Amino acid sequence: MNQKDQLDERKVTILKAIIKTYLETGEPVGSRTISKYTDLHLSSATIRNEMSDLEELGYIVQPHTSAGRIPSDRGYRFYVDQIILEKEEEVTEIKDMMLKRVDRVELLLKQMAKLLAQNTNYAAMISAPQYHRNKLKFIQMSKVDEERLLVVIVVEGNVIKNTMIPLRKELNEEGLLNLNILLNNALNGLTIEEINLEVISSLKIQAGPHSEVVDRVLTEVAAAIRGDDEDLQIYTSGATNIFKYPELSDGERASKLIGTLEQKELLQGLVDDVNSSESGLGIQVYIGDEAPETMKDCSIVTANYELGEGLRGTIGIIGPKRMDYEKVLSALRNLMTQLDIILKKDER
Repeated sequence: MNQKDQLDERKVTILKAIIKTYLETGEPVGSRTISKYTDLHLSSATIRNEMSDLEELGYIVQPHTSAGRIPSDRGYRFYVDQIILEKEEEVTEIKDMMLKRVDRVELLLKQMAKLLAQNTNYAAMISAPQYHRNKLKFIQMSKVDEERLLVVIVVEGNVIKNTMIPLRKELNEEGLLNLNILLNNALNGLTIEEINLEVISSLKIQAGPHSEVVDRVLTEVAAAIRGDDEDLQIYTSGATNIFKYPELSDGERASKLIGTLEQKELLQGLVDDVNSSESGLGIQVYIGDEAPETMKDCSIVTANYELGEGLRGTIGIIGPKRMDYEKVLSALRNLMTQLDIILKKDER
């Protein structure tokens, strides 16, 4: 007979409350504690009767006379089986949702953020996938007339940007050919981080009188690689969870933190920091002063999920410095795996 078949919803709720409380405190749990713990709005007497039934069924035991109850091995087994079942149902729910295609990506990410906030008891954010740290594939400069150049920039993922730049000095066809060769040989295959000051300085020297053209082209290359951030979507959930932690819940701190979670441009800075890190797709932890200015009282754990061709999004969990890091890291790894599998599958 299935264990759950013997327990109605009330008994299951009370049993879970006993086990969770015992895991937190290590002390036998009484009916009065459970009456405060659950939202069943039952009297202590009713809860005592339910606890007596649970004891007769072998899910809890009373270690000492007149003491509270603790879980039995059977109770622990029920609890663990329920957790496993709930997690499997959660994953199945997410997969089923994603199989309904791209129009639902926004819904999926919002749901993921909500689940992450619920599972960790902290604030959560997820950015929609965008092209980040793309590599330059090709540059082609062509003269429109004596005063203008058309610059075509192709970056990883076949993202193309066309732009016009002014010509302030005469540039003949041979000079233009040499500039095209110079820039393509030096820059193709590089990310924005790899086009550093040393590379830029060398190119300007080699370009001689046309260093201004090189400077303008490099500005456009940087904009093309970074992409257009205006459409970036960042989904947040669990902002009010910060009120559960006294060190974050006073007026000024809470106001700043919630304000940050509501302003896309502030979260964009965090996303940019994650994407510019040498850690790549690895999990990163920012503690106190390592975090953005408005989050100095927090710890932030972030990771990227990747869809290939440089398409990448960021997941973040924001909480107190005393957050349960082990739990958060586990939740992030699981979510990254789910997103990678589900979104890649959905692309096919």
